[in-house]
Amino acid sequence: MTMRMTRRSVLGLAGAAAAGVTVAGCGTSGPAGGGSDAIQLWVLQSDTENPVLKKRIDAFNASSSVKVKMTTYVNDPYKQKLQVAMGSPNAPDIFFNWGGGNLAQFVDAGQVQPLDSALADHPAVAKSFLPSVLAGAALGGKQYGLPMSGIQPEVLFYNKKVFAAAGAKPPTSYPELLALVDLFKRKKITPIALAGAQGWTELIYLMYFTDRIGGPEVVDALVAKKPGAWRHPAIRAAAEHCVQLVERGAFGTNYPSVSSDNQAASKLLATGKCAMHVMGSWEYQTQVSSSPKFVSGHQLGWVPFPSVPGGKGDAKNVVGVPTNYFSVVKGGKHVRQATKFLLDTLASDAYIGAMIGIGEIPPVNGIKSKLATSKAADFATFCYDLVSAAPHFQLAWDQALSPSAGAAVNTNVQKLFVKQLDPAGFVKAMDAAG
Repeated sequence: MTMRMTRRSVLGLAGAAAAGVTVAGCGTSGPAGGGSDAIQLWVLQSDTENPVLKKRIDAFNASSSVKVKMTTYVNDPYKQKLQVAMGSPNAPDIFFNWGGGNLAQFVDAGQVQPLDSALADHPAVAKSFLPSVLAGAALGGKQYGLPMSGIQPEVLFYNKKVFAAAGAKPPTSYPELLALVDLFKRKKITPIALAGAQGWTELIYLMYFTDRIGGPEVVDALVAKKPGAWRHPAIRAAAEHCVQLVERGAFGTNYPSVSSDNQAASKLLATGKCAMHVMGSWEYQTQVSSSPKFVSGHQLGWVPFPSVPGGKGDAKNVVGVPTNYFSVVKGGKHVRQATKFLLDTLASDAYIGAMIGIGEIPPVNGIKSKLATSKAADFATFCYDLVSAAPHFQLAWDQALSPSAGAAVNTNVQKLFVKQLDPAGFVKAMDAAG
């Protein structure tokens, strides 16, 4: 299974306003813009996904009078490039995005074509995508993008050998998680690996606790920038749960210096020095690459994030990266043809089959039997079932929120986890940051 290796490559970076822009792949001197004779499609570089996309572009071009031209960009500078181009004659016709706040900035500026009318004319396409994932590009009741890559839910991984030696079972609820923290501490094993050198790894806990305690509406208010949204009791309660885990010793003492960039937390899990690790689904491929015997020996386990008894949120909800999206620029020369390309391609059997072939889990209904034949069938079908059953799939906050709020939440959650901020201080800091 060839999943992405890190969350960085999935999400891009909110603060990636780097100076340079690198163009690669099919690009020549760069896109000609909305006035070009070709449909300009911008997407991130990917050695696995782009060949699949290129084949579908070639198939479309074979029968279309207007051709699609793909241009690829490296990850971090892409946002700046797109930011500059949107609203100018140099804008692409189709652009890759992460949904949420990243897409909303262009929607708010009136630069993105709603796809509702086109989807109404093609109901089979509209019904093909998992609702919780399609919703990631729905803003203000309108659909502004279609899924173009696989799902990336965040789940609880565990070391089966460590659990078996302790006579333990993976947790299904927060009280069970706390009991496991105490159990593994008694056995001199750090209960949970945490790469605390990056705030986004700690944000996973805050996101899940907020959802479990307060439900998706709490985050909807944050994304909508409603006054006082950060002061919702569920956010403070979620922060208190995070601090409780820290004070209980769930993450040991060295977690602030553990980095995700060198897979340090993943190695702690694989070597049995830690019992659990909450991470995105790309953790599977990280383990395949860094600790292949751990995976081939069937010692890597996975379960959904635990429920929080008494919470308003559905325990089936997930957080992470619903998918990435393709959207159409409004007012361009090729709106109709660009929309047709997306409708013809993204839910087609050829595209979906090829994406499964490279290890992706497309957010499309009715593909479980195909996933069951993939190289990592057990994990792929687990993720697919998890997301298929989820009433809500929350995009990671640092992408769902505005860029400034996304950066602030990563900074302040790190302060929360090292107790430079208490839960009330965290709420106050985020309330000020917006």
